[in-house]
Amino acid sequence: MNLRVVIASLIVSFKSFSREKTTMFFTVTFPILLILVFGTIFMDDDKVNFNLCVQDLDQTETSAMIASTLTDTGKFKITRVDPAIDARQYAKDNKVNLVLVIPEGYERAFVQYLQFGDPDASVTITYVNDPSSSSVVDKMQILDMAFATMNQRLAAKEPFVRTTEVSIHTRKYRFIEFFIPGIIAMAVMTESLFGTVNLNTELRQKGIIRKLSTTPITRTDWVLSNILYQFMLAVIATTAMLLVGYGVFDVTLQINAWLPLFIILDVFTFVGIGMILTRIVKEAQSAAAAANAIAFPMMFLSGSFFPLEMMPGFLQSFAKMLPLYYVNEGLRASMVFNDNVNALSYAGIIGIFASVVFVLGITATRWEGDR
Repeated sequence: MNLRVVIASLIVSFKSFSREKTTMFFTVTFPILLILVFGTIFMDDDKVNFNLCVQDLDQTETSAMIASTLTDTGKFKITRVDPAIDARQYAKDNKVNLVLVIPEGYERAFVQYLQFGDPDASVTITYVNDPSSSSVVDKMQILDMAFATMNQRLAAKEPFVRTTEVSIHTRKYRFIEFFIPGIIAMAVMTESLFGTVNLNTELRQKGIIRKLSTTPITRTDWVLSNILYQFMLAVIATTAMLLVGYGVFDVTLQINAWLPLFIILDVFTFVGIGMILTRIVKEAQSAAAAANAIAFPMMFLSGSFFPLEMMPGFLQSFAKMLPLYYVNEGLRASMVFNDNVNALSYAGIIGIFASVVFVLGITATRWEGDR
């Protein structure tokens, strides 16, 4: 082994690396940004603060103390719900995963239990919840511990506070049925984005794109053929995921016209972003790193794997600006809830975004001068 040759080759590699500023950024700076972002989310589980909606049907000073007690735990930020409205409908309309309902007669039962020692004087607090949310279990566990502590302080044989659960859905859903649509959206995104970036950078480096300007094929023909190719791959991947979901987990999902529509919008969106990236970042290594910089935060911040509620407020707001969030929610609205109104709303939002980035991607695609 010639050590001088090894060192010389190493120096050349580092010099080449230092000349590619974008590669330096995505190799060094971007991982640090990821650590900062996800460290902020998971830094301290003890400091996670949930939003909790409380509907007090008793409207007394004693019942109001429950909300104060839960606030003092540091785990909840309380939102009051008008006692005149239906808690289940409120949760659905406002996309809330848990409403704590304090029953009417709470104070009367409390006085009878505490002052007269009546063991039969108890109350049942209702958790009106969305079982599809992965964070609702954590919320209910914290609430159970809070009420268990309250019962212990009363020092009685029989617990005063009991709890029961009521789902906001008319039928029982499993988490896997909410997970699969998110995975479909994510898989289509990654295939469309990385497929476009990898293909375009490879053809540019080989000089093929520049030579296409001398052939009868137009830019529109070229772009549409790529769109069709990515869509066919997306259909194959989606079919495979659904077959596994049905065959292995026996899921119950609605397969309707919304599914191919959201797949098409997903493809158009990320093919457009991929075309923009390959115009801005021309080196293959840097383009792939840039695609990673877009794809990976979007995977984790758009609700594909864990709920937005676990994030700080500023990240929740940021997540709702990401296109993948609307594909996720649109697929869940159509495949899980068969909610055409919300599906149409999400399709409209992602459709506008897809149109803009796709037009920008076509505009950015130039054959002449590409090397």
